Amino acid sequence: MKRSLLSCCLLALALLTAHPAPAADMANTLVYAGENEDTINPVLSPHQELPTIIFSGLMKFDAKGLPVPDLAQSVDYDPKTLTYTFHLRDGVKWHDGAPFSARDVVYTYTALTSDKTLTSTITSNYQDISRISAPDERTVVIRLARVNAAMLDNFCMGILPAHLYEGHDINTVPANHAPVGTGRFKFVSWDTAGGMIVLERNTDYYGKVPSIERIVYKTVAVESTKALMLRSGEADLAWLNAKYARTFRGKDGFTTVDFTTADLRTVAMDFHTPFWQRNKDSIAVLNYAVDKQAIVDGVLAGQGFPAFSPIQTSPLGGNPAADVYPYDLKKFAAEMERLGWKKGPDGIYARNGERFSFTIQVRDYEEERVDIINVLSRQFKKAGVEMNIALVTRFDWKAGYNGYLAGFAAEFDPDGVFKSFVTGASDNNMAYSSPKVDELLREGRATEDPAKRKAAYQAFEMAYAAMPAQLPLVYLHGNYVSVAGLKGLDTTRVLGHHAVGVMWNIEDWTLQR
Repeated sequence: MKRSLLSCCLLALALLTAHPAPAADMANTLVYAGENEDTINPVLSPHQELPTIIFSGLMKFDAKGLPVPDLAQSVDYDPKTLTYTFHLRDGVKWHDGAPFSARDVVYTYTALTSDKTLTSTITSNYQDISRISAPDERTVVIRLARVNAAMLDNFCMGILPAHLYEGHDINTVPANHAPVGTGRFKFVSWDTAGGMIVLERNTDYYGKVPSIERIVYKTVAVESTKALMLRSGEADLAWLNAKYARTFRGKDGFTTVDFTTADLRTVAMDFHTPFWQRNKDSIAVLNYAVDKQAIVDGVLAGQGFPAFSPIQTSPLGGNPAADVYPYDLKKFAAEMERLGWKKGPDGIYARNGERFSFTIQVRDYEEERVDIINVLSRQFKKAGVEMNIALVTRFDWKAGYNGYLAGFAAEFDPDGVFKSFVTGASDNNMAYSSPKVDELLREGRATEDPAKRKAAYQAFEMAYAAMPAQLPLVYLHGNYVSVAGLKGLDTTRVLGHHAVGVMWNIEDWTLQR
């Protein structure tokens, strides 16, 4: 696939202006039509694509999604004292040339456990840490207050450079927009007006140095724009929704790569709103009114499957006994009557003088989500429920909407949902609370025996089905489209929300034009 002459010239000019380099570099520059970015900091924005290649963690996820040593050359665990001892690599440097040491690790985890001003969704992952120390520059000791079976997964988060963050507000420090890491690629420039972030490979990387020399990451919100950029030669790689990806299948000059993901689409109910405070008993039965397979077949063009659990794709989840809500309008009507709802003259159910009518917000540029919510609204209307749709550019949490069309993923350990569903946890932004769910998620975290953990999480799926925080709809496959000359994308690992994680093995990618 050849770039148009104009797009090549414009891209070359932008790169040269940002960071002078030989023209030959363009032959080995990957242009990725990615997602919008506000900040590049693994503590503040753990679900973005770029932090995973700019920063490194004590551990990293391997092809099977299991934690293995990274900045730590090795790790010891003492089950009697619940203590992890990390032995750090020698000779690792930050991208600015400063030496990496235990000081950086201590700073990062101290911020996560002690900084009360930190605006991070992941702090609940680290609430069991009781002590962090560094006996020397190459050793970090982290002690837990209680068993946390998922803790090694949480040590995969990127480490921050203490010399750039100490003494600053971690939420607003300039390094959030000019990140310095120890990872495979280093930051060069960020053109916020032009929507372009430039990275170059880290030739001092302690592991395998990537073959691709540069990445131009275009921050693109609109899905149709990504597809257009691929067709015009302005991009080499993009994650596309299923309908756009279908237009590239079998097309000369392109390769379509389909990943398994844990990327879930749900209607997240906002329990701050009086409507759901009064009617939370009626959320679960909405499942009977949703033809989820029709959404898969129509909106997703078959690239996905119906959802019933937020940990459905985990080896410890996917309990078939929790899949209790088939599409059944007769059952829906019977359950609504049991709950005291009666259809009014307008065909909409009402109870205690209140119509079953609520409003869900959806970001207008996410075409696939807009399509999903429109299909769902029609299905609900047929069943006697009014779901109004508010199209917004940015989510508005103060407008009083009753929820939003959400996407999230727990692609690794099922403890990934702890922070979202435990009462008061760091990512429980919709104020969901269920004592039984709390109990079972705490049990799953505090149980090291795999069989007992599986039993706890499968019981959680049952409790969650009975009283859900969200209405699970569908899981998506990760449909990536690239130019034919890009090789090495590995579908072994399950990807996350927005199919994030595709660059997990980017050191093995090659690009030929």
